Parts: sequence; structure tokens; C-alpha cells
Amino acid sequence: MSAKVAIVTDSTCGIPDRYLEGLPIYILPLQVIWGESTYQDGIDITPAEFYHALSNTKVMPTTSQVTPAAFMKIYEQLINEGYDILSIHISSRLSGTIDSAIQARANFPGAQIEIVDSLVTSMALGFQVLQIARMAKDGASLQECKQAALQLPERSGATFVVSTLEFLHRGGRIGGASAFLGTALDLKPILELKEGRIEAVERVRTKSKALKRTIELVQSKLNGHKKIHLACLNANAPTEAQILLDEVTKALPAEVVVETVFSEVSPVIGTHTGPGTVGLAFLFE
Repeated sequence: MSAKVAIVTDSTCGIPDRYLEGLPIYILPLQVIWGESTYQDGIDITPAEFYHALSNTKVMPTTSQVTPAAFMKIYEQLINEGYDILSIHISSRLSGTIDSAIQARANFPGAQIEIVDSLVTSMALGFQVLQIARMAKDGASLQECKQAALQLPERSGATFVVSTLEFLHRGGRIGGASAFLGTALDLKPILELKEGRIEAVERVRTKSKALKRTIELVQSKLNGHKKIHLACLNANAPTEAQILLDEVTKALPAEVVVETVFSEVSPVIGTHTGPGTVGLAFLFE
């Protein structure tokens, strides 16, 4: 009989608490560094607190990956509890968190620890984690979970609209979206996670038109897939996000949509996207 499998991920995954119940998921926080203070993402600072502070600050926050020490602590705990471990994390092209996991694993020679780069973040990562954790709960082995996890990056992604490119630019995460720097203020950039990076899609005249276009772009990606898991993401823009979620579920046939999730963007991701970001994350079947 194979050992039970635990899924380790990080706080950028954006999975609402109610989806975690009964699943073997362990979430490690990245850090938000703000002046002299360091906060654990989603633990010491909630999205609501973060965006309120962000609108009233002159000092901008920065972020830091999960440390090797934090990985060592959770790996040791899970090994002692008899688990094999699958670690699935934010794209290595956006964070050094995967590097920390690899460094930590080196301290447990012989332990059954596999590490997978999701090539995404936010609920696109969250959906990957949920899918594999559900398999693990149903008794799948570590290798079965790993093989399934390796198939998911090409079936998941996120398309989103930011209010400004300033935060991505300042945080060094702008990637291909740098083509839109200097965009007129009334043009809203639509961006996507592609091959682990943030890439530019197009610019649209107003935010409402940009969100409508976001739905069309996700619909076009459905191409040949029978089912979609959908999450509406928002960084302190819940009203726009709810409208987007309502509109996208109307636009897609009911039998295609497996589940819909309303997800707040974590403070670490919000540090880079800025407030007002709204988008859709998805996983196709």
C-alpha cells in the first residue's frame, strides 16, 4: 500500500478557506516587507488590511519568497507524520519559492518529496493544488499525483486587467507587459500568465470593455476542452469581480462550468498587480 500524500503549496494560491476542508493541503506564506515590518502573507496581514494600508502609504511594500527554513519545518513535520510530499508552487519565473523548496529537500535524502512548478499563480495555482489534493485524498500515490500535476500547467492560466502597470514595473515582474508601459491612462491593459510569465495581450479603451474582452479571451481558450474550473480574482475590487463572475457564467454553457470560485488576490500578488486588478483564472479538463 502506498503512503498517503500531502500537498504543500504557497499563499499566492488564493484558495478560499472553505475549499481546503478535508484536503491534505499545507500552505506556506510568502512575506510582504513594508518599511521595517515583515508580514506573513494572509496570516499577519489580510487582503482587506493590505489594500487599505496601500491606499494610505508613501512607502511601497516589497515581497519575499518562502524561505528554505520554512520548507524544512513543514517537510520534517509531514515526513514524521508518514506522508509522501508533493510541493506545487508559484511559477519559478515570478518567485524564487521553488528554489527554496529544492534547497530544503536536499536536507531529507531518501524522503519522498517531489516538486512541481505550476508556471502560474493565484487561483490558477489554486485549481492545480485542489485537483491534485482531491486525488491524494482518494488514495492516489505520490507518483500518480506528480504525473497528473505535470499535465496541469498547460491546461491552466489567468487573464486579468490591471488599473495601472506601475506596480508590476516597480516590482520587476512586468515581463512582456513592458510593451504597454507609457500607455495612455484611459487604455486598460489586459495581461495573461503565459509560460510562467506575465505577458501583454491587448489594450482596451475602458475597464468595462476590458473585462468583457477578458471573458471572450477565456472563451476562446476553451477550444476543444469539455469542462472549465473558473475563478474570479480581485485586488480590492469585489463589485467589479462579482459582475465579471456573473457575466462569464452567463456566457458559458452551464454544463461546461465545473466550479466557480470568488478569490481575493493575496497581499503578495497585490503588491505587484496593484489595487483594482480583476481577472479570471481557469483550469480546463
